[in-house]
Amino acid sequence: MLSAMADRSLSDVGGTPGGLGQFLMGLVMSCVGGYLLSNQVSVVGSYWSFWGGNSFGITLVPMLFGVAILFFNGKSRIGWFLAIAGALFILAGVIANMHIYFRPTSLFNTLVMLILLVGGIGLVARSVQSHNAKAAEATQGKD
Repeated sequence: MLSAMADRSLSDVGGTPGGLGQFLMGLVMSCVGGYLLSNQVSVVGSYWSFWGGNSFGITLVPMLFGVAILFFNGKSRIGWFLAIAGALFILAGVIANMHIYFRPTSLFNTLVMLILLVGGIGLVARSVQSHNAKAAEATQGKD
């Protein structure tokens, strides 16, 4: 394995020669674009409404029974099942009752965010292609 890596350079990206500059520029662009895009998103919670009105209290019951059983016997499988299932049910309820909105912004700002994100992903994908083979083809065409 070390002999295969002996002919590699620090600028090799993804197992192909060259492309480190494109990779780093693409990574920075996609991170900045992703940050700006996610910064424009608002996440708002709403009322807990699984089966009707305010039903949050009833979702606590399985977890509380599980915790009570675990305090009595820490090795109880049914106690662990109820505690974990109740916690997952509460987590699913919180996620199900979230509303995600894209805050108003100008078209220019939206285009800048999306171009940075998609352009960065494109540069990262391009950086893993071999760059020395393209340089060799370009010099052979000139001869």
